[in-house]
Amino acid sequence: MKKTKIILLACLLLAVAVSHAADAIPAAKQKKPIALIGATIHTVSGGVLQNATIVFDKGKITAIGENAAIPADAERINVSGKHIYPGIIDSYTHMGLTEIGSVRATIDMTETGSINPSVRAEVAVNPESELIPVARSLGVAVVATVPAGGLISGLGAVLMLDGWTWEDLTLKSGFGLIVNWPAMVYTPSPRSRVTKEDWLKQRDNQLRMIDEAFADARAYVTAKNAEKQKGIRYHETDPRWQAMIPVLEGTIPVFVTANELSQIQAAITWAEAEGVKLVIVGGKDAWLVRGQLKAKNIPVIITDVQSGPARRWQGYDDVFALPMRLHQAGVRFCITGDGDASNSRNTAYHAANAAAYGLPKDEALKSVTIYAAEILGIANRVGSLEVGKDATLIVTNGDPLEIPTVTEQMFIQGKKINLTDKHKQLYEKYKNRPLPAVASR
Repeated sequence: MKKTKIILLACLLLAVAVSHAADAIPAAKQKKPIALIGATIHTVSGGVLQNATIVFDKGKITAIGENAAIPADAERINVSGKHIYPGIIDSYTHMGLTEIGSVRATIDMTETGSINPSVRAEVAVNPESELIPVARSLGVAVVATVPAGGLISGLGAVLMLDGWTWEDLTLKSGFGLIVNWPAMVYTPSPRSRVTKEDWLKQRDNQLRMIDEAFADARAYVTAKNAEKQKGIRYHETDPRWQAMIPVLEGTIPVFVTANELSQIQAAITWAEAEGVKLVIVGGKDAWLVRGQLKAKNIPVIITDVQSGPARRWQGYDDVFALPMRLHQAGVRFCITGDGDASNSRNTAYHAANAAAYGLPKDEALKSVTIYAAEILGIANRVGSLEVGKDATLIVTNGDPLEIPTVTEQMFIQGKKINLTDKHKQLYEKYKNRPLPAVASR
């Protein structure tokens, strides 16, 4: 009887595993050295190595090259004919904070109010999101997830796409402060009942709220510094202004969402006046101020390569060609999958579109690997394949910027990742479905 119960339990567990194949168990930590042998290794930072080997242990790359030394106790995996790349990085998304846009209960990326600098994106992340394994299947191993809403949304976090909890997933907490810049130009719609005067008042009020938040944060820092010097308590700890200290000290940048020319110009002027580091997010009109961006070393996260022009006089391919124009001007940039969590999986394809419209192929690859890592402040960990960096990489059967390419293996910090996802589950379910009988007439 006991044996029967065990068998039934095993069958039940198997059924659950099949019906929820996308709920892959997070990988265990690397237990011994692993050597991937015989692949074409695209290091990104050090060229392409043919018939080479990469070795990693305890989550770190220990050797890479044609004659890389392999420890005697290493697990040897023959990947001849395959390609190895750094894991793709989606540099701006709401991954883990939203699941289904039309289902309110699955959305946890906004807070009430306009000024929320103390919000930390990572603490609200759902490690069980079905979007995570889908993104992994297309080579995305690392994402920068950000809060949304209001004027100052909070602090973004860099996540590794594997782990039991948000603590497991977090690679870097608070990589930058997210600011949503107000529209600067009045563009009425036929259905709008807001007058130009009222709209201008609203815009000016929003700009004032951003200025006041930074002024209050600076006053808070002054009070706290006085406390340390005199040993007198001047101000209660305020998590809002406490969260902004790294921004004011220049440790982390402000990521400002701005697409239209006047928005970008206003954000540049504001950041210079505040003395804070700036990253432009969106940047559809960034090519119009590319000289200024280059001179001031302001990076751009391009959030949607696959979009049409904003104005009638613009060419149909202005946004598609934006990465190429920024590259030619020497502006630092990276490419993301349009910011929507469900489209993180398409990050590499956005880079591919940029390559199709003039961006050199190697630069397109860098835009979703090392360039993204540099802008997010994690280039010491990921973004390229180098000794000492995290063993966060993918094994593919071709170029990840090509649609037919399959990500066959993924390692995140040396952990081998289960690449099962909901799409593959549904494919297996329906591929052998019997054809319906054709009714005779």
